[in-house]
Amino acid sequence: MAPGAFSSYDMCVVSEEQIQKWADEAEAGYDVEELKRRGRGRPGRGAEPMQVVAVRLTAEELDALDAAAAKGRMSRSEAIRAALAHFAA
Repeated sequence: MAPGAFSSYDMCVVSEEQIQKWADEAEAGYDVEELKRRGRGRPGRGAEPMQVVAVRLTAEELDALDAAAAKGRMSRSEAIRAALAHFAA
């Protein structure tokens, strides 16, 4: 992918109304104690630690993955996990 380019996975349209809601929320301030209680990092998917696996894909494979994920309203990771579950079944 060319520098500065992005895939359909990266695109998200945000309305002026949503931006105004975020601005109003920020201007009202945040409860610092509540933010601290949230914890750090991504929430776990289970009781066991997860492993990160790097996979190299061609631009065409990545485009196909993004299209399949968008069609299923999934993230890339969710689409890959679904494909692996189907493969392993």
